[in-house]
Amino acid sequence: MNIDASMLVAQFISGLCRGMILFLMASGLTLVFGVMRVINFAHGSFYMLSAYMAYSVTQFFMTGAYGFWIALIVVPIAVSAVGGIVELFLLRRIYDKEHLLQILLTYALVFIFNDSVKLVWGTDLRIVKMPSQLSGSVSFLGQVFPIYYFFIIGTGLVVALSMWLILKSTKVGKLLRAAAEQGDMVGLLGYNVSAMFTVVFMVATALAGLAGVVISPTIRLALGMDILIIIECFLVVIIGGLGNVWGALLAALITGQTYAFGILILEKYAMAFLFALAALIIIFRPSGLLGKSGQ
Repeated sequence: MNIDASMLVAQFISGLCRGMILFLMASGLTLVFGVMRVINFAHGSFYMLSAYMAYSVTQFFMTGAYGFWIALIVVPIAVSAVGGIVELFLLRRIYDKEHLLQILLTYALVFIFNDSVKLVWGTDLRIVKMPSQLSGSVSFLGQVFPIYYFFIIGTGLVVALSMWLILKSTKVGKLLRAAAEQGDMVGLLGYNVSAMFTVVFMVATALAGLAGVVISPTIRLALGMDILIIIECFLVVIIGGLGNVWGALLAALITGQTYAFGILILEKYAMAFLFALAALIIIFRPSGLLGKSGQ
């Protein structure tokens, strides 16, 4: 295969898009673990649910030009509300239990959400129409890319910057960081840790919801898409470091590029490069790239 500079640019942009979607997902997953110490296998289910909800919203507003933008606002909020209910009535009961029970509960939720989606939307493939405002293409460094690629990248950057500002500069962010380090101490200071956990889980599911809406115009919606994304998300979390949002960003970018350029080497086995990378991290730096030792 002849690989020229323009092809490398194309793969880099493609990897950047993939990395930003993974960051939107993995940031919520690692936030839940960092603050609540819950390994949430159902995180991908919220992503799948939001993608199908985006399909319904865009179908409902088919005659208008703003169905996608309405979905981009409404769906993450709706999915966040579902996440709040799950945390309030299910997860809250197992915080003090061993991780195996947490895994069993959240894995059971995967099947519940999967059957719920099947019941509502059926088993046929669904397609979300690309928003007309982003349906064109643009020339960049000798290659033509869909404008939507840059929308995905921009969304990821905006979310990353927003999270950095919230966690670093606001009282809520400082409390969340404190709860991740010393949850019991935060409770002793008079703060409602349970309410904080609910908020964290709702924010995490909203991020998964946002990722589901953003990715929906670029893929065919199908049952099982939750399992595919959650595997990659766990790889990102392992590589970046459990509970570290910035590690998730770094790992998502590395993972996206590894997959994109891995396709050029062995197209059918690109995922193998991701597992190999995760294995090397586990062997030589078990805490992840930005994780703390002993975490």
